[in-house]
Amino acid sequence: MKSVAINGFGTIGKRVADAVAAQDDMKVIGVSKTRPNFEARTAVEEKGYPLYIGIPERENLFKEAGIEIAGTVEDMIQEADIVVDCTPGNIGPQNLEMYKKAGVKAIYQGGEDHELTGLSFNSFANYDDSYGADYARVVSCNTTGLTRTLHTLNPLVDIKKVRAVMVRRGSDPSEIKKGPINAIVPNPPKVPSHHGPDVQTVMKGIDVTTMALLVPTTLMHQHNLMVEIGNEVSNDEVIDLLEKRSRVMVVEAGAGLDSTAALMEYAKDLGRSRNDLYEIPVWKESINVVDNELFYMQAVHQESDVVPENVDAIRAMLEIESDREKSITKTNKSMGIL
Repeated sequence: MKSVAINGFGTIGKRVADAVAAQDDMKVIGVSKTRPNFEARTAVEEKGYPLYIGIPERENLFKEAGIEIAGTVEDMIQEADIVVDCTPGNIGPQNLEMYKKAGVKAIYQGGEDHELTGLSFNSFANYDDSYGADYARVVSCNTTGLTRTLHTLNPLVDIKKVRAVMVRRGSDPSEIKKGPINAIVPNPPKVPSHHGPDVQTVMKGIDVTTMALLVPTTLMHQHNLMVEIGNEVSNDEVIDLLEKRSRVMVVEAGAGLDSTAALMEYAKDLGRSRNDLYEIPVWKESINVVDNELFYMQAVHQESDVVPENVDAIRAMLEIESDREKSITKTNKSMGIL
């Protein structure tokens, strides 16, 4: 059982902690918070995770709130084989210095730049690159979504270039200070957006250009892909390949799954913790090959699709499992992923 510390118990961190706790080859030795809020209390009282504080000067605040702490983040990482860093992006570099000083491996999230670690991770595309590595970064939710389907299709279609329009949620459901409320915002108002170069960190050599918008929703992102291909394939061949790939879900608008709202309702019906949809849903009706172009639409649950990737990254970096498909299968089974 490898010891895993979760630095940051927020939107991603609490999901990663629960995913790690569901494995039989790793365990959560601690999570961290900087404020004594409901998430800190839940970590201790409901989940039973040892809680460490990220800002030692706030120890009295936790004591006043009646939340038991086990020590500081520095204490936590001393006991860890690896740290999954789920802290806000602006403190990644200083945390890396702390991890290096402690001699502990670390996984970052997509909010950090690729240059911080020099190595980005996706379970399907480049699992082997991170095998035994000290530091890596799981790519963002959008990049994970793009990579999952493009890498799945790559053996079937001769990808010449990819063009994608990302329709992004304005904020996560709990973020009350973000928008837009009543606008469509080019984000960024230039082409390309950062998503294309991010895909290239895990799929070397792929020609991909993206543009992105923010819209007034909190549920999911939605992607519209146009893939120029160099060979002849049928719609049915594409559908069959996507249906066989785990962590990808072919859904039908005609069956009622005709929106991101319906997809989130489906996740609830599946009985998922926090209504999470780890899979990337691809609308069957959108899959269409016209001349030398493949078109399709997909959705991304931004709060959860990277969670299984973090578990696989732990296995790769700690050399628990050398075979990516064995790790993917193990993670999927433990988390109930289709």
